Parts: sequence; C-alpha cells; structure tokens
Amino acid sequence: MSYLIPSRAPLTPEEVDRVFDYLLALQTGGGNYASGRTPATPELAFLLLRLAENIVFPVTGVLGDGEPHADSFALDEVGCILLSALRDWTRDSPTTAVLGIARSIIRFVEKVIPGPDDHGDTRATLETMRGEHLEWARTVQSMTARP
Repeated sequence: MSYLIPSRAPLTPEEVDRVFDYLLALQTGGGNYASGRTPATPELAFLLLRLAENIVFPVTGVLGDGEPHADSFALDEVGCILLSALRDWTRDSPTTAVLGIARSIIRFVEKVIPGPDDHGDTRATLETMRGEHLEWARTVQSMTARP
C-alpha cells in the first residue's frame, strides 16, 4: 500500500496535542513508553513530519531575518536534506518511521533551538513550542472556521 505525503498544512489543535504528547512521552520515558501511550500509525508519522517541517523550515530557511550569506544557503540545504530524508522514510515505511522522526525532532530541538531557560532542558523547550504551535493552530482554525 502506498501512502502519499500530504501537502504542508497547519496542524489542528488536536493534532498538535497528539504529536507533542508523543514527543514528550518519548523525551520522558523512551521509545517503549511513548509507543505504549500512543501507537505508531501512518497518520502519526505524517503529523510528525508536518511538525518537523514547521520546526526545521523557520530555523534553517534562507528567508529568515537579515541578509542571506554563504552559511545561510548551506544551513538551508541541510534543513532540506533532513526533511527530504524524513519524507522518504515516511513515504516508504510510515509506521516504523514514527519513532525515528520523533527522535529527529527532539535531537534537532536539543542541538539547534535554545531552551527558554538556557539550561538545555529539552522538555521545557518542547513545552514552550507546544504552546506556540497550539496558539498558531487555534488562530488558523478560527480564521478558517465557517459561521
């Protein structure tokens, strides 16, 4: 069975909660703990991939603040390579990709995104990101809601 990669779209608040629940469970208790709480499904793989895009693109993309330079283009390419590999993995084996994509997101956050308290607490960073992504998802949902 072939799965198509959905286009990059905003996550709903429920989807944000689901992916961050999985990430935080993995960060807290490891792979067995996370999979015991949330089963690995193709849908979860696609949601994690969309979250990875929403986290990686703003950090690595050339269109950030300031003037682009050689390092900007290299960082942009690294972000594209990472996301391309995660997309391929999701397309080829969505159920088994869940844990790897989640670990990739956690490692990216841990190594690239500074924590809110600058103490390297990845859990605190993930919690902060969850709040930001929930706010964004609710805003998008309210803008697209029909009366």
